[in-house]
Amino acid sequence: MPHQRAETGPEPIHVSLVAIPEAVVSTLTGIFDVMNAFAVMAPLGHSPLESPPFRVEIVGVEQGPLQLASHVPISVQRSIVSIEATDIVIVPSILLEAEGWRTGRHPELIDWLHAMHRRGALLCSACSGLFLLAETGLFDGVDATVHFGYARAFNAAFPKVPIRPEHVLVVSGKREELISSGASMTWHDLVLYLIARHAGATAAQAVARLFALQWHQDGLAPYITFEGRRDHDDLAIRAAQDWLATHFSVANPLEEMIRRTGLTERTFKRRFTGATSLSPIAYVQRLRIEEAKRRLERTEASVDEISWQVGYEEPAFFRRLFKRLTGVTPGGYRRRFKIPEFAQPRRES
Repeated sequence: MPHQRAETGPEPIHVSLVAIPEAVVSTLTGIFDVMNAFAVMAPLGHSPLESPPFRVEIVGVEQGPLQLASHVPISVQRSIVSIEATDIVIVPSILLEAEGWRTGRHPELIDWLHAMHRRGALLCSACSGLFLLAETGLFDGVDATVHFGYARAFNAAFPKVPIRPEHVLVVSGKREELISSGASMTWHDLVLYLIARHAGATAAQAVARLFALQWHQDGLAPYITFEGRRDHDDLAIRAAQDWLATHFSVANPLEEMIRRTGLTERTFKRRFTGATSLSPIAYVQRLRIEEAKRRLERTEASVDEISWQVGYEEPAFFRRLFKRLTGVTPGGYRRRFKIPEFAQPRRES
């Protein structure tokens, strides 16, 4: 919480926005601008507060110029050595290299993060910034979220941290001090949450209106593309997956896969689930829904017609299944992801 000053009221909440060479510039600067929005809103008459509630600084191991992962230079305003206490620490998105995240590259930051946490700071990650925070060990055994595209890499690097990539925002810890946001632009949700938590709902709504930000209230399941696990050595199951990739819409695909492998039904189901982490029927459902998503995005076919095209004769069942797996209805999905009319190429008359 902000420190108190007897004569002039509460000091602004100090926010330390961590810059490391692996950081993505858009997330870092976006968070910086939005959390500093109150200084911009006041002259325009849009601020619901008398004074800015946050003081945001870009901090790092060393003060001065730093080139980020996008090869864009920024200026680190303050070295962590000079920061004895802060209220909020935010690690923005980082860009993973081909070999993944290499631990141990920022020992000074890890020590400093531990110290800030002991002194009461909130530790927040935006998207893949969780890779750095996870090195502290403070997230071991507590729920978190990370970009779904990095989920497997994160699991491999930090198996003790249970992640929920389909969640937009996860608030954990005894003091609700360990906060993570999911894929890419969910830093919007993180920042709006912090504003609402520390400055009130009215302030968060005002910032959302000014920047046209939206909460991702349906979660991230609609954005996740299903890719069945293939990192296993069961050749019979892999062959079944290959066949299923282009035949998922046929009637009774499970029976056909069993027949093709020559395995008993019980053995096939056991081996398929062990190899892919999904039962055969759940795997088929996800492939069908993934194809339905593409057809909703790219065609004008009705929901009932798409239901039949992907293998379901009962549209009502298809609609329920689609909502359960994606979090939105087929119609809602189409409205969200189909390219709007104004953005489509114009045809010559």
